[in-house]
Amino acid sequence: MASLLTTADRLLRGMDVRDGEARPQRSWSATLLCLCAFGMLYGAMMGTFTGMAPGRWMQMVYSAIKVPLLLLATFAISLPSFCVLTTLLGLRRDLGRAVGAIVSSQAVLTVVLASLAPVTLLWYVSSPRYEGAILFNAVMFGIAAMGAQRALHRSYAPLIASDRRHRSLLRVWLATYAFVGVQMGWLLRPFIGAPQHPPSLIREGAWDNAYEIVARMAWRFLTGTE
Repeated sequence: MASLLTTADRLLRGMDVRDGEARPQRSWSATLLCLCAFGMLYGAMMGTFTGMAPGRWMQMVYSAIKVPLLLLATFAISLPSFCVLTTLLGLRRDLGRAVGAIVSSQAVLTVVLASLAPVTLLWYVSSPRYEGAILFNAVMFGIAAMGAQRALHRSYAPLIASDRRHRSLLRVWLATYAFVGVQMGWLLRPFIGAPQHPPSLIREGAWDNAYEIVARMAWRFLTGTE
């Protein structure tokens, strides 16, 4: 536990970048463990919306598994195109450092999410609306994503300083990751668990368009319509 917190502290403080130089990661396994552990912590909190009554607590287990899965699956789907573009631009020599920075930023995202878990619990206690819980968690992920982007830009600064083409690659990565991440999040639902449905790992009808559904959900929540 102490080593896990030490890894989280190192990632948050950007201790892999000093004096404009990117330093090697102490351990990829430690970073991935941090990502999974803190992701599972927030995922478990997401799954408590319907309570801990018999037959409902399994949603907490499912959600704990799926938050790290969401991040790792999105990373895996987005990575091949990033590698190809990096090679086409003649920046293959920096690929290891770039991927290391990306993985570290994903771990930072889960650490920020875990820190927001008590806030999410407070929202659940204060508001019983299911759609409100979904939108609130989307906001929490947005806040965590901003923290992860801050860490990613910090780690990427030495790469951009060495070759400005890395800035364009970073923008392409962020756009690709965001697009894939939203759709993957929809495919892997439920994370919260609708009160009228039993806990499930994957909901039927997963292959919908996430952007269209979320827009409708936001409209219903804001207008108070059903």
